[in-house]
Amino acid sequence: MSVMVEFEYRVLDFQRNISRMDMRQALTDHAEYGHWELHRTRLYFGGHRRVWLRRKIIRVRRTA
Repeated sequence: MSVMVEFEYRVLDFQRNISRMDMRQALTDHAEYGHWELHRTRLYFGGHRRVWLRRKIIRVRRTA
């Protein structure tokens, strides 16, 4: 039996006027309290930053 790992994703957008410290705090909060992990970061022209977070979807199988 093979088990495929499934993820759910959340995309966060940060404008250029957000400090790195505030952005780091927001990502830390998502990781600590929501069990999200960093998947991808993209920096766009003009300073806009988009961050993709992901976490595993845990499926519980019925045993009886």
